[in-house]
Amino acid sequence: MTGWNTHDIPDQSGRTAVVTGANGGLGYVTARELARSGARVVLACRSETRGRQAVARLTGEVPGAEVELGRLDLGDLASVREFARPYARLDLLVNNAGVMAMPYGTTADGFETQFGVNHLGHFALTGLLMPALLAAPRARVVTVSSMAHLLGTIDPGDLNSERAYRRWIAYGRSKTANLLFTHELARRLEASGAEVIAAAAHPGYAATGLQTAGPRAGGRRTVERLMSATNRVFAQPAEAGALPVLYAATAPDVRPDSFTGPSLAMWRGAPAPSWRAPWTLDDRAGRRLWTESERLTGVSYGSLDG
Repeated sequence: MTGWNTHDIPDQSGRTAVVTGANGGLGYVTARELARSGARVVLACRSETRGRQAVARLTGEVPGAEVELGRLDLGDLASVREFARPYARLDLLVNNAGVMAMPYGTTADGFETQFGVNHLGHFALTGLLMPALLAAPRARVVTVSSMAHLLGTIDPGDLNSERAYRRWIAYGRSKTANLLFTHELARRLEASGAEVIAAAAHPGYAATGLQTAGPRAGGRRTVERLMSATNRVFAQPAEAGALPVLYAATAPDVRPDSFTGPSLAMWRGAPAPSWRAPWTLDDRAGRRLWTESERLTGVSYGSLDG
């Protein structure tokens, strides 16, 4: 894994990948490098305008790339169902899209925005696409978490932060949910004998636009400017932050329930195994979150629900 970079990505010809939030940041770089390696890539984006701009940019940077735009709003389960409907086979799903430290709000289905988009939307999407993933040999599901999962574990009695809302704690809990989901999905896939690998990754501290989106949405201009300045000084570029995601998505030695991040103090550097909080490996918590996620979204995983 030492020094792993985009030139180490195995040939992806003949494989189809879906990358959520692919109009910018980590998602765009991930989609671009997968396409450069031969994959057919679907850029799953909430904004059709930004999505079309991303497709045009990508095909300009990678002539001959096989890419297309898919309209997907992870904050609306009807949109998730519509997006997933046409797929009969899928080799790779990268659950990348997310929101960070947003003012309190709710999704179209009434869930707290960060939990609803970052976890429930991707839980539903993965479940709806699971038959297509099971139909492909050696398919993968890679879910992007964050170092911010260290801010706290989920509260099973208050998943939607209805008793109290603190934007950073809610974000951290949604990223813990990403890891618990990966843990439980990997366990269920192994128990079923399926070849699909569920893994997780994080970018360290990468400048992706997430850091300024929350303050901007809340009208906190001073915080927005401060985060922008901090990004310029301390953050690594999205190209570097995407490397752990690309590694988890393509490297041949990736293990189920692995967590890949930057090698230098989980902050920056080449992809490496990343430390994770013990509560993200809690079987009981994983099962409980799974059950509640199925109830809230109405999405069942079929043969994996045993």
